[in-house]
Amino acid sequence: MISTLLSRLHRGADGAPAPRLAFGADYNPEQWPREVWEEDVRLMREAGVNIVSLGIFSWARVQPGLGTWDFAWLDEVMDLLYEHGVGVDLATATASPPPWLTTAHPEILPVTDRGETLWPGARQHWRPTSPVFREHALRLVREMATRYAGHPALVAWHVNNELGCHNVYDYSDDAARAFRDWLRARYGTTDALNHAWGTAFWSQRYGDWEQILPPRLAASHPNPTQQLDFKRFSSDALKDYLRAERDLLRELTPDVPVTTNFMVMPGTTGMNYADWAGEVDFVANDHYVVPGPQARDELSFSANLTSGIAGGRPWFLMEHSTSAVNWQPVNLAKRPGDLARDSLTHVAHGADAVCFFQWRQSAAGAEKYHSAMVPHAGADSDLFRAVTALGDTLKALAPVAGSEREPAGVGILFDWESRWASEQDSHPTSLLDYHQEALDWYSALLSLGIRADVVTTGADLSRHRVLIAPVLHMVPAELAKDLTRYAEQGGHLVTTYFSGVVDENDHVWLGGYPGALRDLLGIRVEEFGPLPAGQSVELDDGSTGGLWTDHITVTAPETEVLVRYRTGTQAGRPAVTRRAAGSGSAAYVSTRLGADGLAPLLPRLLDPAGVTSELPAAVRGSVEATVRRGPGGRFLFLVNRTDGSVTVPGLTGDVLLGATVADGALALAPREVAVLRTPTD
Repeated sequence: MISTLLSRLHRGADGAPAPRLAFGADYNPEQWPREVWEEDVRLMREAGVNIVSLGIFSWARVQPGLGTWDFAWLDEVMDLLYEHGVGVDLATATASPPPWLTTAHPEILPVTDRGETLWPGARQHWRPTSPVFREHALRLVREMATRYAGHPALVAWHVNNELGCHNVYDYSDDAARAFRDWLRARYGTTDALNHAWGTAFWSQRYGDWEQILPPRLAASHPNPTQQLDFKRFSSDALKDYLRAERDLLRELTPDVPVTTNFMVMPGTTGMNYADWAGEVDFVANDHYVVPGPQARDELSFSANLTSGIAGGRPWFLMEHSTSAVNWQPVNLAKRPGDLARDSLTHVAHGADAVCFFQWRQSAAGAEKYHSAMVPHAGADSDLFRAVTALGDTLKALAPVAGSEREPAGVGILFDWESRWASEQDSHPTSLLDYHQEALDWYSALLSLGIRADVVTTGADLSRHRVLIAPVLHMVPAELAKDLTRYAEQGGHLVTTYFSGVVDENDHVWLGGYPGALRDLLGIRVEEFGPLPAGQSVELDDGSTGGLWTDHITVTAPETEVLVRYRTGTQAGRPAVTRRAAGSGSAAYVSTRLGADGLAPLLPRLLDPAGVTSELPAAVRGSVEATVRRGPGGRFLFLVNRTDGSVTVPGLTGDVLLGATVADGALALAPREVAVLRTPTD
């Protein structure tokens, strides 16, 4: 899908679509006078830009008032871009309601759990469940789609923008009515809801649907299942809005693919993107680097997870930054090489498009200090030269377009509902961080040079010889059966503390922890042992555990103890176990070891599956290897994770990117990425 987006504009000598990687940015010409537009398209051609996202925050410009439309400027921009060979991912412009609409209809504004209105002045100040907002927004979508249905520059539709970034949780009366409708559809009767929510506790039993509210500010901890269902509902409400725009676009422009930009990155927890993926014609994602010791690992992890959400198929990197952002406490510029390495790491994990926010750095507004492809310094700048070099690189990597992710031996399971449920209040600890635990396992695998795929619960788990499921807190009965079958049929499951504890209603599986996985793991835990902040325990393999410990009793003769606690309340008791199950196994890690502690343990957990690194020993940890595969070949991406030079020996294939040295070795400069192509089997 993505590799053919630009086929209307770019074809080979024989007239057939020419697969290529897309390259571009959000483009906001309405911020600039007309003469700047001519310079923009000239510089786009120089940089190799072939696609832009247009009109994202243009509602007030396109519709200055109710029943008043101004498309002349947008017509001109669309024509200008087409004349210069740039395709348009046209936004529906519904992300930020104009002042005239919020003045006339303040009832579209979101409300917090404290009853505070979120007023205009920023963006995304609209309720996902507001019928008034939807009426006006869909009128705009219809006008946009009708006007540009046949425009030759139009290659894709961009629904809204970063749905839920600032308005995922709305507690208004509109939301309350929609929440009740959602609950009726889920449970059917109030009796079924009362059972699911455990309302016998604290005298919460509901006798009528109208009594039910969102989990607004309460005197103590709101009902846990009510909180969980509100998270599910809020994700579904945004998904329903996405469908409304998408369905109208498909009706009016059936041949134009539709997407919206996800935000698979730290801190964005409210949208279940695995559930949303089937609603778009191709997956698109925005990602921004969060500084810290695992920054590069996290970028790779999020790109990998986006590929998992896309089912291994190519996806679209809709936004990332050329250099500094504007919303962190300290906004650091990227170093030489970071722009290309960040971009190509996404490509390595399946991105067929590399786009930035934004094309030209704004002179005014809240994001004026956010970097862009054309910085404040202009085209005569190191940044724009790096952008142009990246454009040349992406042209050289055109054969990669359309290829899919080659499955790895290891899969890391990422489950949104376990994330939501495990991090709720009134739990054994408030310090648990689901994303961090998953990232630690990924970092440990990277340090060993072992490829892994980050996958979701809807994936075919049997494609991986080892499946790591960190903090898989919520395990419905069917998932427990699937994991048991996976292990008994030869897979090797690894899970951790606080896994298998509750069912889909957030009810505890009784009989001892880890609940639904207790028999598969061959262990039993009677009581959790969370650790205070800053406290740790030592294990007999030399590692250090934190956050959590479990008082484990081995219940199956085939369960072996791999590691024991050496200090702390559980001293002498099992810390890591593994049980043979059928032709596979199931292992349990009962404390948080962090990436450094997991790295020496992982070989013991991977050994039964025969999973080892595909990289030479000398470069493991220094180089990340990823593989894409398609009709054009098998593409091995090698990413230098370090700030020093690295030489990777023993390679074969055609070098699409990088430099070979003697005897088939490949030299990687600091922060460099290389790509080799070999024939597919």
